[in-house]
Amino acid sequence: MAVLHHYAFCPHSRFVRLSLAEMGVESESAEARPWERSEDFLQLNPSGTTPVLCEDDLAIPGATVIAEYLDETRGRALNGRRLLPTDPALRVEVRRLVEWFNVKFFEEVTSYLLEEKILKRFQRGASPDASAIRAARANMRYHLRYIGYLAASRKWLAGDTLTYADLAAAAHLSCADYLGDVPWDEDEHAKDWYARVKSRPAFRPILVDRVPGMVPAQHYADLDF
Repeated sequence: MAVLHHYAFCPHSRFVRLSLAEMGVESESAEARPWERSEDFLQLNPSGTTPVLCEDDLAIPGATVIAEYLDETRGRALNGRRLLPTDPALRVEVRRLVEWFNVKFFEEVTSYLLEEKILKRFQRGASPDASAIRAARANMRYHLRYIGYLAASRKWLAGDTLTYADLAAAAHLSCADYLGDVPWDEDEHAKDWYARVKSRPAFRPILVDRVPGMVPAQHYADLDF
């Protein structure tokens, strides 16, 4: 059975967890705390970042690499449920949006929020940088408008079917939503789209994740928020 080395509040890990669940791929979970720099984990991924999927003596590092691997090994069997469509133009659009969220959104929003609000809790003497949090919140509004634009013009973010694009976006938003940093009242289309993704069975394990000593936003696990 595949083993996913991940951290619960790493959005890239959440993206892979959602992808595995949507594909119906059974896997075991192994927690990897990025701040600990474990030697065992560094042997799997020298960059020290999560996630890493291990299967058949193969260690696959990084969310995008894992997503491509899963599509190559399982995609064709999913038929109409394939998360990376067969049409070349749609594949380009899905990949574009996955990069948007896993790179641009991460660099401008989630990396700041997670570092300042969660990871620094485990670093002795570290305190949150209020200016970084303000910047992340300002960037969030820009990204939420873009998600709303996509959701208003398409059934799902990349087209007519659920794809990796939706899972990547939802993974990042779910981390920020735990912290109460998504202004859902500013874009109804984005909120409605997220509610649909959040209501899927694959999302249930995400909604029970908790940071020790930190309660989530009141609506975090509420499907009708």
